[in-house]
Amino acid sequence: MLRALLKLLLGLLFRVTVTGHGSQLTRGRPLVLANFDSLLDPLLAALFLPGRPLIVLPQVLATHRIGKLLRRVADCAEPAVGGDAIKRLVRTVRSGQAVVMFPQERASTTGSTMKVYGAAGVIALRADADVIPLRIQGTLYTRWAATSARWPRRWLQRVVLVIQPSTRFSRPPFAVAGGVAGTRRQRMNDELQAIMQRAMADAEPRRALFSALLDAVELHGRRNCIIEDIRGQVRTYTDLLKGSLALGRLTAKFTEPGERVGVLLPNLGATVCLVFGLVSRGRVAAMLNYSSGVESLRGACAAATIKTVITSRSFVAAAKLEPLLAGAAACRIVYLEDLRETLALSDKLWIVYALLRPRQVLPAQDPASTAVVLFTSGSEARPKGVALSHDGMLAAMAQLRAVIDFGPDDKYLNALPMYHIFGLVVGTLMPLLTGTRLFLYTNPLHYKVIPEYAYSRDCTYIFGTSTFLGNYARQAHPYDFYRMRFVISGGEKLHPEVTQLWFAKFGLRVHEGYGATECGPAMAFNAPLTFRAGTVGRFLPGMEYRIVPVQGIEKGGVLHVRGPNLMQGYLFYDAPGVMQAPRSEVGAGWYNTGDVVSVDADGFVTVHGRVKRFAKIAGEMVSLERVEFIAYHASPGYKHAAVVEMTRTGESTVLLTTDPALDRIALQQAARQISAQELAVARRVVKVDNLPLLGTGKVDYVTLKEMVVL
Repeated sequence: MLRALLKLLLGLLFRVTVTGHGSQLTRGRPLVLANFDSLLDPLLAALFLPGRPLIVLPQVLATHRIGKLLRRVADCAEPAVGGDAIKRLVRTVRSGQAVVMFPQERASTTGSTMKVYGAAGVIALRADADVIPLRIQGTLYTRWAATSARWPRRWLQRVVLVIQPSTRFSRPPFAVAGGVAGTRRQRMNDELQAIMQRAMADAEPRRALFSALLDAVELHGRRNCIIEDIRGQVRTYTDLLKGSLALGRLTAKFTEPGERVGVLLPNLGATVCLVFGLVSRGRVAAMLNYSSGVESLRGACAAATIKTVITSRSFVAAAKLEPLLAGAAACRIVYLEDLRETLALSDKLWIVYALLRPRQVLPAQDPASTAVVLFTSGSEARPKGVALSHDGMLAAMAQLRAVIDFGPDDKYLNALPMYHIFGLVVGTLMPLLTGTRLFLYTNPLHYKVIPEYAYSRDCTYIFGTSTFLGNYARQAHPYDFYRMRFVISGGEKLHPEVTQLWFAKFGLRVHEGYGATECGPAMAFNAPLTFRAGTVGRFLPGMEYRIVPVQGIEKGGVLHVRGPNLMQGYLFYDAPGVMQAPRSEVGAGWYNTGDVVSVDADGFVTVHGRVKRFAKIAGEMVSLERVEFIAYHASPGYKHAAVVEMTRTGESTVLLTTDPALDRIALQQAARQISAQELAVARRVVKVDNLPLLGTGKVDYVTLKEMVVL
């Protein structure tokens, strides 16, 4: 009687629904692994999962009143501590009764996965269990969660129990490389962690970007101050929604559904509103690189068949972009200042009504359709258009949320431009869709100013390329990053010197992500739970990979990837407007990254360089990344970049350096110190004042090659 009454009460209070593969719990040997976001989770699992599962109580509920109530209405077992308790649970699983465990043991404070304990893995192996991931969504925002006061706390909150397809726990080998004690158990814990992270990423609902924004507005409250830019404007969710609706309505008057609309604007709140406004109306935001040249801009507009470019007169004047606009001469140029003047009374009345019922007044969007087009950096070739769907961008955010923790307690500082995948998806959209506060800065090259903003705005997350982060650290006061708890590097290889500088000066570890425009901001990430120096971490949940050997390269091979975050396809200059779906020699739907990588026995990824950045010298393939690494070891305080030049005897390596004293003798000595091959020492050293950079912070190798030829 009490069980039925409690189920009815909680079902009405939280509108509980159960989705997925519930029949798995009534057959085989089911072992359910659930996330633990609030003290209510075990009770909800006991009442609403099919059958009558055995609930293994987390330690925190052993003496809690919810734990006492749970013992009265469900079959319960004490925490799996000790051999006898594990044996009893193994027998229960083998008998066919579903056992529900919470491997985290403590409630998450941000909703992301935390440290897991290996008892569940031991039980899964010994019982030969069908491991069923369970994702409990919604309880993170109830009054029984362990989150801080900044997080939404509601009595009435919709809860969804997502039962995912079962999997089998693989048995780690007894013999491991090096014979390190405890490695077998660590492998077991790693697999358990991976299952929990994959469950979190896979459980995200399908929706369009603007629908995700509306969900965030409803959850975190319209009055919540969420975004600020250098103009000092602090925008609430209401302001963000109002601006998006207004710009969406105005741009819809001169664009067509599905049209790719060029966006040539800096990191400002108005740019965010424009992107959301365009996608809310079924348009595609094509983010143009304002740091590129005229020819690059012209090529981007042609490849994506852009007919209209939206920019700002004040921005064009301040950044002196008048010559750049010649690259968009074939397009109609629309200025934001002019758009504001076209806002009629009917538009204002519509916006007022739309603020009340935004889902009803806007057309439904297909999550599989294109939302944004970005353009490759052009560091080695002509830029290509990369079409990203709503699904793909939200999947990329879900993957990262599964491995790093953030939320309303945090504040992002993003100076990376929105025309870069890192700056748009991770630095801008992800915090806004998760209730995380955001401060936008317009120019990542302001190395002295940005640390000051980090200090004055109490920012806890900062993003940048290795080059940018190194310059921030050198220019910053030791106390500028006193509130910082996460430093994330991406876009280029993280230099060891930068890592050492951040740790020595601020006591902060730099976490490196490895991604590509075509694959979202990250394919692999060196997360706090799975960190290994010298690597880019492990692949994110949901990523599949293949490594194809390359003749002449002994260590590693070319990486091919597939996953939910993969692009829809390319838009080439030679075939304007025609999208070419990803395909590689591995098969359709796979993307050839062009990077040479290796993956160790623990799943950590090491990037050795790009295939294009190898030189064939004396019959051997020499990585230009290795040439640069030797230079950084010989001269850590300067910048270095290596390129290939053709000589009468074949390919040769040239090192361009800002160190006026560096020569081949110093390089050879450094190579011997790190046991590098002699062939990896640059054959020629060229002194330069500065290395040319792209707007994203990457080294501009196209310009470097031209400098060498000259």
